[in-house]
Amino acid sequence: MTLDVRPAGPERWDDVVAVMGERGDPSRCFCQYFRLRGKKWSDASPAAHRSALESQVCADVPPGVLATDETGTPVGWCAVAPRSAYPRVVASPNWRGGDPDAWAITCFVVPVGHRRQGVAGELLIGAIDFARKQGAQHVEGCAVDTAATGRTSSADLYRGPLSVFLAAGFKEVSRTSPQWVLVRRTTRPARRT
Repeated sequence: MTLDVRPAGPERWDDVVAVMGERGDPSRCFCQYFRLRGKKWSDASPAAHRSALESQVCADVPPGVLATDETGTPVGWCAVAPRSAYPRVVASPNWRGGDPDAWAITCFVVPVGHRRQGVAGELLIGAIDFARKQGAQHVEGCAVDTAATGRTSSADLYRGPLSVFLAAGFKEVSRTSPQWVLVRRTTRPARRT
């Protein structure tokens, strides 16, 4: 499958909505979980989350990247922004030891029917490239080590599987549990020797 991965700016809002779908966690969260804490999260409605993401998509620097297939169908989303944009990341023990100046990759959404086709890996590469173009030196994620947990539900994979991050050149920084792995990589390509 050939994918086009680009920043999710205002002209792509309808595609973002299509990827989030009408059921399940993405349709209720709209990638606001890491941007809100406490009552700001629990008191906000799905409509408020949707409105917040639309405002972020229309900002000068989009909050993520979107993948479309060769037919133009949107097939995936990856949220990426400076760590400071994510109060829940800054406060989370799972992200301790991270670089405060890094960009954080917090969420992947790949709709049913497009999973297990390499979409997350392409989104990750697109997110790294986007962060680099915005001046980021490093990108981080809190990956899910599926080997450590046995069977992992698709809903729990929203942070991204560790294997996808490792394949993209990320290195393990720390673990707060067998399942959650803080990973980091530079935004520059590795030098060939």
